[in-house]
Amino acid sequence: MPAKAFIDTNIVIYSLGPNSAKATLAAPLFADHPTISTQVLSETANVARKKLAMPLSEIGKLLAMLEATCRVEIVTPATMHRALDISGRHGFSWFDSLIVASALEAGCDALYTEDLQHGQVLEGKLTVTNPFSV
Repeated sequence: MPAKAFIDTNIVIYSLGPNSAKATLAAPLFADHPTISTQVLSETANVARKKLAMPLSEIGKLLAMLEATCRVEIVTPATMHRALDISGRHGFSWFDSLIVASALEAGCDALYTEDLQHGQVLEGKLTVTNPFSV
């Protein structure tokens, strides 16, 4: 894994999966304390509740584990303005643009996601990597 990586929500969710191929590929990405954002925490809690039917107590434990394992970048108004610029220039969705903006603000050089084009370099410094297509 590169020196500083950002992990998108979908990778977090796959890492929770029971012995799937995607879980096997996603879980090791957390070994080097990657960066996530408050957006990733929020989206993870939402998916855990609505799609995985996790009890609130388990979601709390999951969030605490992520907070202990990852660096957490706070989404600020400045992050949102940067995301607007990114969305306008690249045509990304709002939520993907927030992820990219957070990764850039955290100084990451890799973004692990399956939502953007694998190998794409954003702002000359952030490389998109789909860990499932490597």
